Amino acid sequence: MNIKESKPYNALVFRVETTLPELSNHVAHVAKSLYREAVRLDLMVTGAIHWNYYGIDGQPDTKFLLEIALPIQEKEVVSSEFEWRRIAGFKCVSAVLEGPWEQLPKIYETLIRQLHAQGLHMTDECREMYINMDFETPENNITEVQVGVR
Repeated sequence: MNIKESKPYNALVFRVETTLPELSNHVAHVAKSLYREAVRLDLMVTGAIHWNYYGIDGQPDTKFLLEIALPIQEKEVVSSEFEWRRIAGFKCVSAVLEGPWEQLPKIYETLIRQLHAQGLHMTDECREMYINMDFETPENNITEVQVGVR
């Protein structure tokens, strides 16, 4: 577990209110659309896809805000499909998962247990950075999980 301050970044963003069971509705096709729009607008992509969660509490029926964000260099981009946003940095604990996304709940449990043991308190914000996505061989996935702390 690392404690760090994530850096702010510009992004092309898809936003939706959703629940945990509905997350699979947004896998892959939203990222493809974000990349397609970045190419169409001739934008400089500067990082991996981020899934930013606001108001998430781990309960299946709780509605929360999901932002799927593609980091870009440009500022104040106008897109017919997505929003441009400046995503703020935040203090977080983080860990890297190498392998299938089915292991994500275990990573969250470990991070939450460790942050409580260190006397830290969670915020309502979490992020996942999809450094490598391999839909054919999930063992090749590399995902950084960040849990906001104060």
